[in-house]
Amino acid sequence: MSTAGDGVRPQDAAPLLEVRDLVVHHGQLRALSGISLRVYPGEVYAIIGANGAGKSTLLRTIAGLHQPTDGSIVYDGRDVTGMRPEKRATAGITMVPEGRRLFPSLTLEENLKVGATYARKGPWTIERVYDLFPWMKERRGQQTAQLSGGEQQSAAIGRALVANPRMLLLDELSLGLAPVIVQRIYGMLPEILASGVTVLLVEQDVSQALRVATHLQCLLEGRTTLEGRPAEVTAQQVEAAYFGMGSVGPGGRPPGDPPRMGGSTPPISPREGSAPPISPREGSAPPTPTPGGDA
Repeated sequence: MSTAGDGVRPQDAAPLLEVRDLVVHHGQLRALSGISLRVYPGEVYAIIGANGAGKSTLLRTIAGLHQPTDGSIVYDGRDVTGMRPEKRATAGITMVPEGRRLFPSLTLEENLKVGATYARKGPWTIERVYDLFPWMKERRGQQTAQLSGGEQQSAAIGRALVANPRMLLLDELSLGLAPVIVQRIYGMLPEILASGVTVLLVEQDVSQALRVATHLQCLLEGRTTLEGRPAEVTAQQVEAAYFGMGSVGPGGRPPGDPPRMGGSTPPISPREGSAPPISPREGSAPPTPTPGGDA
């Protein structure tokens, strides 16, 4: 089943989410410098980059957990830059945070009910989450602290879905999980997209991001170093953007400023047994080095 299609946006389409020249500081540290992006309905928009690139900061700012120093966030045509996180949730922006952030002393079902606190009207209910993850129903009364990492990640996704988002933010979806578990979780993505959800994804597995994304953006030290459709960029361009090795050349949109050299984790070979392509594209970029860790 295809989720991302060929990545071609209708010319008259309006973005569901637009980030304009976003600047974010953590104290004196400038974490993001002039980041802009547009996510259109039905897309899987992937953000990649090395440790400290600013990926998680970007998602947390969109969710309202960080306030930007400058720039704006426009959702569904409305400026939500100063809106509180719970208001963004009721407007349709929900986040699966890195580390899941479940309530360990609560049961699985109680965690799902927490997600429904600011729910919009829509197709996702707790029962439908149980249909998506069939193992959950018989273990609904189990504390989430007793679940495996993959089960906790599924519970975090379910908690976000019962809020009935239009824009789902997924932060480091595969981090710390075995390849077979990653494959199962990504196998749920087509049904999630079919329900009308648009996905903005931060993914530490670059080859996985290239397989599922409609659009790709690479960050390095808080700046954009590459942007484009995965089918239009090469592995060499992605590697150059990821590690800051000069211009990325044609095939993607390089930033206005030349990328700076920056520290990062050494490349890791693509993992055996990683998720199969959800939307195969002829001539798409081959798997690239897989970074480990979060932004």
